[in-house]
Amino acid sequence: QVQLVESGGGLVQSGGSLRLSCKASGSTLDDHDMGWFRQAPGKERERVACIGSSGVGTVFGDPVKGRFTISRDNAKNTVYLEMNSLKPEDTGVYYCAADKGRAYSSYFHICKPEVFEYWGQGTQVTVSS
Repeated sequence: QVQLVESGGGLVQSGGSLRLSCKASGSTLDDHDMGWFRQAPGKERERVACIGSSGVGTVFGDPVKGRFTISRDNAKNTVYLEMNSLKPEDTGVYYCAADKGRAYSSYFHICKPEVFEYWGQGTQVTVSS
């Protein structure tokens, strides 16, 4: 089992920045592809960004391309999401996710919720206009 805990969410003005963190336990993080997804009330969970286990490959959802950056520090068992130039439409609950690990095929490049196995509890991000 992999446990994931997100932190760093909060209220920010439009145009501002936030940095989310996802701390993992129960597994070495370098065994896992990782992803960030978000969900607004009444809407489906959508792609934010995904990153391969080594950090070499990344994928971003179209609404955040050029504004968000995903990174990882495997020595700290932590994945980060840097969010810049935030817009009100970025508001939602942000979830961190891990796939099944190196023993399984890697599908991080697909970057859909269905390819991830473990999920954090989510952290709220609210962007005011």
